[in-house]
Amino acid sequence: GRVCFKFRVVKEPLGFVKVLQWVFAIFAFATCGSYTGELRLSVECANKTESALNIEVEFEYPFRLHQVYFDAPSCVKGGTTKIFLVGDYSSSAEFFVTVAVFAFLYSMGALATYIFLQNKYRENNKGPMMDFLATAVFAFMWLVSSSAWAKGLSDVKMATDPENIIKEMPMCRQTGNTCKELRDPVTSGLNTSVVFGFLNLVLWVGNLWFVFKETGWAAPFMRPPPG
Repeated sequence: GRVCFKFRVVKEPLGFVKVLQWVFAIFAFATCGSYTGELRLSVECANKTESALNIEVEFEYPFRLHQVYFDAPSCVKGGTTKIFLVGDYSSSAEFFVTVAVFAFLYSMGALATYIFLQNKYRENNKGPMMDFLATAVFAFMWLVSSSAWAKGLSDVKMATDPENIIKEMPMCRQTGNTCKELRDPVTSGLNTSVVFGFLNLVLWVGNLWFVFKETGWAAPFMRPPPG
C-alpha cells in the first residue's frame, strides 16, 4: 500500500503535469538537437563538360552555417569554387536545447522528490516555494528560448533555401550558365521542435498554479466565507 500511496502523486495534477513536462522536454531537445538536413542544387555551365548537376549540401545542429561549404564548378577552365552558406544560428539553437535539457532534469528531480521525499517536500513549505520559483524561471526561459529559436529557425530556412544560395553564387550570375534548385531541406522536424517549445511554455505556466496551491500562499484568499 505504501508504494501505491507514494506513486499516487503521479495521478494528481501536480505530479501528472511534471510527467508531461519531462516527456515534452525530451521531444523538444531531440527534435532540434538531432537534426541533419540536406539541400540539392545543380550548376550547368555553358561548357557542359564542367557542369555539376547534383550538388548535395548537408548541414546539422547547431547550425553554424558559415562553416558549411560545398564545391561548385566555377565554369572557367574546369576550376571549382568553394561556396559557404551564410550565418551562425548556434546561439539560439543551443540555448533552446540547453533549456530543454535542464527542464528535463528538473522535472525528473521534482518527480523523484514528490514520490520519495513527499514529507521533506512539504516541510515548512520550503519545497513548494522553491518549486514555484523554479517553475516560474523555467516558464520564462521557455518563452525566451522558444521565441529566439523560432526566429533562428526562420533564418536557417532562408539561409538553406537553394534559391537564396544560388543568388549569391558568382557562376550563376554569368550568362550561359544555369543554376537550379533541386531540393529544399526538410525542416518539418525543426518546426515540431518550435511547437514543442511553446507547448512546454504552456505546460510550465499552467504548472505554476498547481505548485502555487501547494505553497500555502493562496490560503488567505481561499478561506470559505464566514457562514
